[in-house]
This record gives sequence, structure tokens and C-alpha cells, in this order.
Amino acid sequence: MTLRSIAWVLSGLAALLPAAFAAPARAACSAHPSERGAPGARPSAPAGLTVPAEFTIRSIAQVPHARELAALPDGDLLVGTQSRDVYLVPNVENAVAGRPQVYATLPDDLAAGVAFSAARCEVFIATEHGVYATPYAGGQRTATPTKIANVRTGPVAPNSDGDVHSTTSVAFSDKTGTLYVSVGSSCNACTEVDPTRAAIFQMSAAGTGIVKRATRIRNAIALAIDPVDATLWAGDAGQDNLTFGHPFEFLDAVTARSAPADYGWPECEENAVAYVSGANCAKTVVPLAVLPAYSTVVGATFYPPNQRGAFAFPSAYRGTLFAAAHGSWHATPNRTTFAAIPQVVAFAMRDGRPAVPVDWHDPRAQWHVFVGGFQQGERDRIGRPTGLAVGPQGSLFVADDAAGAIYRIRPR
Repeated sequence: MTLRSIAWVLSGLAALLPAAFAAPARAACSAHPSERGAPGARPSAPAGLTVPAEFTIRSIAQVPHARELAALPDGDLLVGTQSRDVYLVPNVENAVAGRPQVYATLPDDLAAGVAFSAARCEVFIATEHGVYATPYAGGQRTATPTKIANVRTGPVAPNSDGDVHSTTSVAFSDKTGTLYVSVGSSCNACTEVDPTRAAIFQMSAAGTGIVKRATRIRNAIALAIDPVDATLWAGDAGQDNLTFGHPFEFLDAVTARSAPADYGWPECEENAVAYVSGANCAKTVVPLAVLPAYSTVVGATFYPPNQRGAFAFPSAYRGTLFAAAHGSWHATPNRTTFAAIPQVVAFAMRDGRPAVPVDWHDPRAQWHVFVGGFQQGERDRIGRPTGLAVGPQGSLFVADDAAGAIYRIRPR
């Protein structure tokens, strides 16, 4: 047998080995070191917040201005913020989580977007003007990210009404090796002159091969990858100053659409409805999931259908799409209450779509409230949910930028 034949046989055998033996390089990514730093505060029940009867919710950490979340395989949690700092909360699946600490300080404001790639052992962070990446190893407490892409490279629209959206969101698909980046608009309703705004892009993990995947999408803060088919879902915040109660805000399967998916903003919203005289909405996307106007979807995540951890949710929740509605700053016409309340909602899914189709007369028909109580009375709020993530043992984590809190939800 020649050396080439031997090599061919060995390569075939390697392909048959379990992943743990075929890919030892990933071990460092999932390692769980014994020492994790100082313990944090003991978990406590957040007064006023509610979850379904079969679950418990606890506050496990305080992180100022917490936004997006990324769960790490060693049980740590990354927290993007509305500052230059990204925090790490150690041991979030343990009875008592570790004390939060600064994981990275970025050279740009609003380090709100975070994502993690288990396949690449890499962390991605998005700021107002850039996307950064850094290698990750289990137990790593600090990092110095490297910039891989620029966003908001052009000016604010010359006719902007001042409603400039400044955060950037990221998501990574290990199945396709694709990094997705979402950039908000520079106005409430205008025509952008900067092609990097009001759009979602896909690129390689190195920030190359950039392609616009969605266009005319006002502020798609929430990004989530469906673990079953690797579809990117995005939650968008609709424009203001339309007929009260409109437009419905939405989540949609962006990469299930032909690129670039045209969501029509600011001319077309909802079910291809024209809100600008003479607009042609025939080819704009009609989204798959909706919430009431001004809900402001900031975070989203899918519950893994194959989760087998110690705190795995009941089977009815496997594959569920969770969305964090930040709530409105808008008041109702008589200005006695907010137009939309903060809450975390759950969409049951079937075959990659919500189990209940959109009802264009009722934006509450597709989902149920999973975490409520953020709004006490008509105008008093005790928090506003933002980022969502599922930990390696199955807990659901919720960030709250108003209370500066991280909550953990588990079955009883």
C-alpha cells in the first residue's frame, strides 16, 4: 500500500470518528476551568415580574445598561451594553453566578451587539461604527477585539427628523459560517444616503464578502438564528407618526427571502400597506410574525429543540421563538398610558413558521406573554427587557437595561 493510499484510508476513518475525537481543537472553546472568580449576589425573585406557573425567575446579576446577550459553552454569559464595555458574568448556570466583570472595552460607543461562534471559538461585538472579533477560550475573562468591518460609513440623511438609531446587532450561524450585521436607520422616515444604514448584511467571519441581505428595514435590533435550518430571523421597530396603533411591528425569516429582502420602509409597512402616496408595495416582504405597534423588539432567541441540559424547558417550549419587546416611549392619544408595554413573548413554531399565522386585525394572536410585570399600572415601569439567550444547561437569560439586571428563568 502506498503512502497516499494509507493517508486516504486514515482520512476516511477520521470522518467516521465522533466529533469529540475528530475535532480536538474545539476542546479549548468548551473547557470549564475550576476557578471562576468571586461569587456574585445570591439570586433573588424580582418583585413584580411574572412567568408561567411552571417556571421560576430570578435576578442573578447587575450590569448597567445591559443589552444583547451571548451564552458561552463554559457557562459564562456575555452582556453587550450601551457603553464601550462588554461584560462577562461567570457561571450563570450555577446556583450563584459570579460577579460581573468587564470583558472588553471597545474604542467606540454603544458596544450593544454580541454573538458567539462555537464552531470557530470566536466572539463578535458590534458598536456604533464597527464590528469586532476576538478568539475565545473557556474561562477567558478579558479580550482585546480586532475590528473586521465598518458600519455607518456615510452621513445621516440630509432630511433626517433627528430619530437617529445608533446601535448595531450581530448574529453568527455556525452551520453556514455566516456573520449577520444589522444597522438601524438615521431617521424615523426618510430616504437614506448611507447604504450601510436601515439594512442587514451578511459576511464572512473575517468581515469579507459583504452582501446586503435586507434593505429598507428601519431598525432590526433583534437577530436570531433558527438552530434547525440556520435561517436568520430579525425583529424590526416600525416607524412613528402613522395612524395610532400602526404599523404592527414584526419578526421575519430574512434569509428565507430572496436577497435583498425589501421590507419597504418608510413607504410600505405591515401587509404591503402603502403609507406614502403613490408607493408601490407589490414586491415588499409581508412578515411572518407581528406584535402591536411600538413594541420595539430588541432581543430574540430560539429555544433549542434538542436541549437536554439540567434546566431544559418542557417539550412544549422546544423550538419556541422568544422575543423581548422593549416597550414604547409613545403615549396614547389621551397621553394617560404608554402605547405598548415591555414584555417577553413566546411564539410557538411549526416547520420554521409561527404555529398561528398572522392576523392582520389582531397583532396579539400569535404569541403569549412569557415574562410580564415590567409595567406596573399605566405609566410606571420597573424594567424593560432587551437581550435573550439560552445557556448550555437550558436556562433562559433575559437582560433589562432599565433595571440594569440579568434574569434567569428555569422550570420549577
